[in-house]
Amino acid sequence: MTTPMDPAIAALAATAAAAAAPPLHTISPAEARARVVAGHGACSGGPALHSVTDIRVPVADAEIGARVYSPAAGPTRATLVYLHGGGWVTGDLDYCDELCRFVADRLDWTVVSVDYRLAPEHPFPTPLDDAYAVLGHVADTIAGDGPLGVGGDSAGGNLAAACALRARDEHGPALDFQVLVYPVTDHDLTRDSYRTHADAFPIGAESMRWFWDHYLPDAARRDLPAASPLRAVDVGGLPPAHVVVAGHDPLHDEGVAYAERLREAGVRVSLAEYPSLTHGFFRLTGAVPAARAAVDDLVAALRDLLARSS
Repeated sequence: MTTPMDPAIAALAATAAAAAAPPLHTISPAEARARVVAGHGACSGGPALHSVTDIRVPVADAEIGARVYSPAAGPTRATLVYLHGGGWVTGDLDYCDELCRFVADRLDWTVVSVDYRLAPEHPFPTPLDDAYAVLGHVADTIAGDGPLGVGGDSAGGNLAAACALRARDEHGPALDFQVLVYPVTDHDLTRDSYRTHADAFPIGAESMRWFWDHYLPDAARRDLPAASPLRAVDVGGLPPAHVVVAGHDPLHDEGVAYAERLREAGVRVSLAEYPSLTHGFFRLTGAVPAARAAVDDLVAALRDLLARSS
């Protein structure tokens, strides 16, 4: 039996439905990006830090932006390269600013958020290549000898999982942990959670189809593990992982399936399930108390993840 949706999120969903905005899959990428930016205000903000600095990082054929969150002047306990969500089509450095601030402040970690280039202007594998290039840059110039991890939410979780696979297969950079928040791990839109939550708030099955069509138009290539990490033949030898899933989310089942694959392969995994919450709930902390409480859960889980990876 499905757990009822959190009342605060249900109220947001009702307000959105009453506004009768065009469905995401019927608008242009530019319009979708503007809609996502407008949603930044649903976050409650984050703590002030010692410094928050925007930098430029060289990648294969360009320079892209990144944001470095430093909780202290000196060395920190770990470094996390974080990849925002938004379906590979939307999202920016402000998308996950609050979450990065909380992780940096509460855990004494340096967090580097990546402004990877977006589809459809830059389809697969460019966002992944950008993410992996910044991961290498951070390993070489920022992380030092301390623990290094990669993480992300939604499409960013997809990129983080793919980076972990690539780092294993290409012998570096050495990763100590990975954080996958309601991640995209497969392109199969027929799982039970997709059928049950086909019209879910804030994204449903058609929205995810729209994202995939922009990110990787050649459907035959979506089986590649770099696009669908769940389809990797071998997920052994990957760093310890923390996986977060939401009950009212079409992506729920693929997140759980990836955690199970990792566990079966001998990777240490923790799985946090939020049955009453929806996809993207970490962007709703200003309006949803349960989402704000989940930040505390995440901090505790990441503290344990780092301890287990040591």
